Amino acid sequence: MGRLMGAFGIQGWVKLRTFTETPGSLGAHPTWWIRGKAGWQSAKLQEFKVRPAAISAKLEGIDDRTAAELLRGCDVAVTREDLGEAAEGEFFWVDLEGLEVVNLQGEALGRVTELVRGGGADVLVVKGERERLIPFVAHYVLKVDREAKRITVDWEAGYDV
Repeated sequence: MGRLMGAFGIQGWVKLRTFTETPGSLGAHPTWWIRGKAGWQSAKLQEFKVRPAAISAKLEGIDDRTAAELLRGCDVAVTREDLGEAAEGEFFWVDLEGLEVVNLQGEALGRVTELVRGGGADVLVVKGERERLIPFVAHYVLKVDREAKRITVDWEAGYDV
């Protein structure tokens, strides 16, 4: 959901880049999971601020600039349970990863391995016999069935995009 970009000030605050739809949404989660050299470890969020200069956070036990700087480049996540349920017609990316993608002809195109932000729309990265990039827009993505673990798309198997 984000990446720690280094220290922000001298009191242990960290600057971060969020990958959430709204910059402040990561601040709603009191427990973060931080991936460092030792793997994933939990961290308690003490304060969170969206400032004009940067999004910043104060984590429990990180009390000076040196400690904050050691977190540079670490990924930030929350548990799936902490996300709750997506609104009707909306999806968390994590819920789409791993779903099978089939086209209108019933051809299996592969599975969603990741999503990436595109200029105008998010993009499904689908890997099967080859990799396909399918814009995640209603014109191409016709149905997402999380229970069946399948996404139906209007996308020909031979498309090169």
